[in-house]
Amino acid sequence: MKFNELLQIAFIHRKRIFATTFFGTLFYILLLIVAYPVTYSSGISILPPEKNNSNGLSSLLQVSEIANMTNLNMSGANSQLYAEIIKSRTAAEYVISKLKLDDYLGAKTKEEASVRLRKLLSIEVTKEGIIELSVPVSTSLFGRVLSQSDSIRNLAANISNAYAEALDKINREKLSSKAKKARIYIEDQLVQIKSQLDTSETALMDFQKKNKAISLPEQMKASIEAAASIKSEMISTEINLGLLSKNLNENNPSIISLRSKHQQLKEQLQKLESLNQDILLSFADAPSLAGKLSSLVRDVKIYNEVYLMLQQQYFKEKIQENRDLPIVEILDAAIPPERASSPKILFSTFLAAVFIFLSSLLISVFQTKEMFNYLKKRIKT
Repeated sequence: MKFNELLQIAFIHRKRIFATTFFGTLFYILLLIVAYPVTYSSGISILPPEKNNSNGLSSLLQVSEIANMTNLNMSGANSQLYAEIIKSRTAAEYVISKLKLDDYLGAKTKEEASVRLRKLLSIEVTKEGIIELSVPVSTSLFGRVLSQSDSIRNLAANISNAYAEALDKINREKLSSKAKKARIYIEDQLVQIKSQLDTSETALMDFQKKNKAISLPEQMKASIEAAASIKSEMISTEINLGLLSKNLNENNPSIISLRSKHQQLKEQLQKLESLNQDILLSFADAPSLAGKLSSLVRDVKIYNEVYLMLQQQYFKEKIQENRDLPIVEILDAAIPPERASSPKILFSTFLAAVFIFLSSLLISVFQTKEMFNYLKKRIKT
């Protein structure tokens, strides 16, 4: 059918088409205003975690070169990780429990409620790392008539804010758990190192008493200091390696790097103890008494350095474990929205009017063609 024919049909049936469009659109507007559920959404913006904010062990291992690696792997949360925590079942269950959303979500079990809430969740991470989240909530049918709008507005804001609380709570619990594990591990190492230190000090005192406090040459003292420094760093690396192994897999770059560092330190110590250098005397070539004394002095220095380092770590981890500071920083808290996000009355009404108009026109065209076909048949007969 040509366009001018459509115009003719529209003109002929214009009263019926425009009446149908008018009353149909009016009915649709009333349906939207009176019966259709109203949806509100309140967004919250969360700042990305500070990249230089080191917690727990990551800020304590200053004597080691793995400080940055520990910071990255143990507490190096990022915006994407925050987003995944928010999407988790644990976060959803926290929000449901806090706001008692079981009835609103119409779920029979916690798992079902969690699934439904997570489907409603809308979350986005901007290129700047800011996390924006919202959860659309709707009234029931005839929500405007039943005056549910105010309560739903508040619920939309409360859900978004509760998600931020859930993120903060989960993050603090995980960091506290890591700090507790680190504290327990360091505590065990402290006991072992203290026992070895006491044994070494006792052996050194007994030797000095027995041999009238033999003094060591300056070169031997320099060798002991260098060897003790390397050995204490080796032990510190082993402790760090043991701690990270509890949280990372064997192929993690941090683990591989630590093992490589430990091997290098071991080779340095072997060279220092075996090679006769210009500055450092070889321990193998030292007189028997001096050699024994140097070994005892070196052990005391090694365990003393390691013990002091572990003590510092232990007390800082204990502080971190008991710390109750907010981890998540909110840029813009969620507030009850003034406008509904759905339905969009003007846009929806325009689409409905166009649809009703075209439907009326199509029906008129169909009826006109049927009438022409009927007339042709009658003429032929």
